[in-house]
Amino acid sequence: MSDQNTATPPPKRSFMQSLEVDLRLLGMVGAFLAVCVVFNVLTDGRFLTPRNIFNLTIQTVSVAIMATGMVFVIVTRHIDLSVGALLATCTAVMGMTQTQWLPDMFGFELGHPLIPWITIAVGLFVGAVIGGAQGWLVGYQGIPAFIVTLGGLLVWRNVGWWLTDGATIGPLDQTYVLFGGIGGTLGAFWSWVVGIVATIIALFAMWSARRAKTGHGFPVKPMWAEGLIMGVIAAAILGFVAILNAYTVPTRVVARDPSLFGCEVAEGCVAAYGIPYSVLMLIAVAIVMTVIALRTRLGRYIFATGGNPDAAELSGINTRLLTVKIFAMVGVLSALAGIVASARLGYHTNDIGTLDELRVIAAAVIGGTALSGGIGTIYGAIIGALIMQSLQSGMAMVGVDAPYQNIVVGAVLVLAVWIDIQYRKRVGTK
Repeated sequence: MSDQNTATPPPKRSFMQSLEVDLRLLGMVGAFLAVCVVFNVLTDGRFLTPRNIFNLTIQTVSVAIMATGMVFVIVTRHIDLSVGALLATCTAVMGMTQTQWLPDMFGFELGHPLIPWITIAVGLFVGAVIGGAQGWLVGYQGIPAFIVTLGGLLVWRNVGWWLTDGATIGPLDQTYVLFGGIGGTLGAFWSWVVGIVATIIALFAMWSARRAKTGHGFPVKPMWAEGLIMGVIAAAILGFVAILNAYTVPTRVVARDPSLFGCEVAEGCVAAYGIPYSVLMLIAVAIVMTVIALRTRLGRYIFATGGNPDAAELSGINTRLLTVKIFAMVGVLSALAGIVASARLGYHTNDIGTLDELRVIAAAVIGGTALSGGIGTIYGAIIGALIMQSLQSGMAMVGVDAPYQNIVVGAVLVLAVWIDIQYRKRVGTK
């Protein structure tokens, strides 16, 4: 008689399965590294200099911030074509707030300590209201998101123009401008502090996750593989800090405002830029959005709705209210991106955010977000934005004209979607 109490041994995992390698993430990182190496060769080593990496980083931030929200929109089988125009309206409101409305109503002149914070609060509120209104039209009125946000693209782009009467608004408050990342940086010392703390937190999180899996009897990676991944993550974080700290400025720049770099004004003084404030904003947004996606009820509802909207509604999820929340979230992120974009320029301009909606959607899709819904990652969208910006920056350095740049970016977008479809077919047939 067979022993019914004998436990069935777990199925034996292959070598790649035991390593738990995310092939999609590995492919995106490999594509990014390939782009960097190719353009570094074509530019005779200028692409991977600290100065260009610093510029590439701050240029990526605004699109990457919006792309994290676009992941949730696409996961729930919607689309948002209005993010670039919404960014423009928010920056117009924030520009007018600090240069005209606050001075006229309260007598606050540029340089007043409350101006940047009131401005940011107003911008975030406007973004949330507009985004929520668009979500209400989609969720409660049943208008397709494509139509609502296509109309929003036209409406909000021109509302921004109307608010400023077509004029460029600026210069903006100097504290506000620090969020653009060019002058607002941590400097060498505090960049190292942040880098070391981030490394410790990342390694501790990985070790805690391993212990949790082991405690519940789940399979884990071999210890050597875990150690290798930890080493790669630590090297990536600290190497990034080292590269940014290697971008230095001479005495004549430091002398304008030494407080930005923590450097005494002295003969021969050279200060490191370090981590820009805008990059810290992106990191904070990425952490918050990842926590929402993986650790909250809202995140579970978002992915459940994207996987099967009818089943999600029958299970008790208020999909209409969920739609409002997602679009309001994208509105807030568009306002945050507007802070970074306008602060980097030091002005609000009428063409700010032009075609950003296409870049944001492309970043999310290149990062592995499925247009069919239900699948997407925050880190993938950020890597997608970095790949997009690397392509554009590299082609600009090589001397490729803007029309040809757009042709290449469009072709890469189509290729990325095709590769993702083939990958999902391959995984699905296993």
